[in-house]
Amino acid sequence: MQVLKRFSLNRRTLSGAAVVALVVIGLIDRGLNWGGSGARDAVGRAAVVDGDSLKIGGTRIRMVGIDAPEGPQMCERRGQSWPCGRQATRHLRRLIGGRSVTCASEKVDQHGRQLATCRLDGLNLNARMVEDGFAVAFGARYRGLEGRAKARRVGLWSGTFERPRSWRKQNRR
Repeated sequence: MQVLKRFSLNRRTLSGAAVVALVVIGLIDRGLNWGGSGARDAVGRAAVVDGDSLKIGGTRIRMVGIDAPEGPQMCERRGQSWPCGRQATRHLRRLIGGRSVTCASEKVDQHGRQLATCRLDGLNLNARMVEDGFAVAFGARYRGLEGRAKARRVGLWSGTFERPRSWRKQNRR
């Protein structure tokens, strides 16, 4: 009789532990963290939205630390207008080339997008967009790369442009 009671107690304990394990697995599967920020990593084929935004599955991602020109934004080079927003989007699309991307999220922005650093085979795509001159640094993280792109006069730095943040403020509908 004593053996049966001990077995029942262990069985209840195991059942409770199984429920807790399933809850934890569910949280991990949803990509939620214990801090409650809603940040989650995303891995897979990325659809390029614009020069600093992607979508992987149903996850919307804003590449943290960079700001690329908006799709309709125009820049100037050698006295001619050029579609720098569309070119930034094309450049990111070329870098990714339809391959799987890993985006490590830091937090969620006010629009519900994951703010993330995205990598492709070890290449930091955020840094590369700034280094190639198709995005500017947003904050201090990539400021040194922005300076190098400016010195090399590549991408946006090959002419004149309005910073994307300023352009958005002036062109809000």
